[in-house]
Amino acid sequence: MIHSRVRICDLREHVGRTVSVCGWVNTLRLQRKMQFVIVRDNTGMVQVTHQRDDGPLEGRLEALTPESAVRITGRVVDAAQVKLGGLEIVPEAVEVLNPAATPLPIDDHTGLEQRLDWRFLDVRRRPATQLMFAVQTTLEQGMREYAYAQGATEMHTPKLMGTASESGAEVFRLGYFGRSAYLAQSPQFFKQMAIAAGVDKVFEIGPVFRAEPSFTSRHATEFTGVDVELAWIDGVEDVMAFEEQMLAHAIGKVAGMHGEAIAEHFGVEVTVPTTPFPRITMAEAQEILRKGGWDPEGVKEDLDPEGERGVSAHIKAATGHDFVFVTYYPVGIRPFYHMRPADDSSVTLSFDLLWKGLEVTTGAQREHRYDVLLKQAAEKGMSTEPMQDYLNAFRYGCPPHGGLGMGLGRVLMVMLGLASIREATFLFRGPNRLTP
Repeated sequence: MIHSRVRICDLREHVGRTVSVCGWVNTLRLQRKMQFVIVRDNTGMVQVTHQRDDGPLEGRLEALTPESAVRITGRVVDAAQVKLGGLEIVPEAVEVLNPAATPLPIDDHTGLEQRLDWRFLDVRRRPATQLMFAVQTTLEQGMREYAYAQGATEMHTPKLMGTASESGAEVFRLGYFGRSAYLAQSPQFFKQMAIAAGVDKVFEIGPVFRAEPSFTSRHATEFTGVDVELAWIDGVEDVMAFEEQMLAHAIGKVAGMHGEAIAEHFGVEVTVPTTPFPRITMAEAQEILRKGGWDPEGVKEDLDPEGERGVSAHIKAATGHDFVFVTYYPVGIRPFYHMRPADDSSVTLSFDLLWKGLEVTTGAQREHRYDVLLKQAAEKGMSTEPMQDYLNAFRYGCPPHGGLGMGLGRVLMVMLGLASIREATFLFRGPNRLTP
């Protein structure tokens, strides 16, 4: 008789019945009189208990290796003495679906880089990592829910470009039928074309490529970006309001679905942020930091990681809030297409969002006037010829608009208290890692 598979988390409903569980051998305790096998699926673990009897089952259990894929059919029994859920399975049949080679290439003490070499095993063996991907799914679902509720259209923009976007730095070049193509650093230009196409609110969750030789805990050469663009805005404040509401909704969804599990596996409490988030201008932020002794070498206009942490710590102490928008970044460190306020041409109508000291978003009101765009590109010494397709979008009635780009991995990093973006990604890509 074939029994349909029961997930380990549902075994309590089947006490006294014979069921099949499918999973991996987590641990083996093969004693003189008893054989204990802990089997794990992606919902939990259960103990399989067999009394030695010189029968065929004994030999099958004896031959098991850790991480072998198995199907165990047996009776579910109440067993208060068993720490794993107070249940055990008394086996009637043991089927090895795929034996695991031994020894395993990683164990519980293996360092992160080697674990990344064997990421499929690493994820399978770590319930916390499995939980992280469930959290990521819920987080994205929450973001989409909010965007859909606001009437936003989900778009899928090209990742291959004929010209290097923006300055041309930090792009990957590849051969394309005898000429060069480039991997998109951002869906920025395409989002703006969608606005010019009459789509009022646009968002995309998709891959972003950055050819940055950065070896920090927060950089990757390929990551998932959450990008939003909004038409007919009154100002950059509309963009910040959209983002804080979207994040509050998505984080609330994560807290509701996974809050207890996150506390158990990561030791972190997911706090739903109140809105609006605090705002501070870049000039105010630098003044506060310098009073505290921050004086980075060679960083005149931007915040370095230490500065970002310092601003967040100041806001946390002053307001109790973990988020802060830093606004009005100087023209020198922002792209040519960021709009400048009418009364101060030295700054841009832009922002970064910091969460617990880490930058998770950059956003701005875009310059939608064709003549002003040409002037601002010229000021930065940029040739407009390679960007003509982009610039054409502003020649025929493009409305005022603004948007943002957010790194999904960084949001997960902060939310779960992870030390590196490598851990917040399924298969990480960095300057030294193109495998597995």
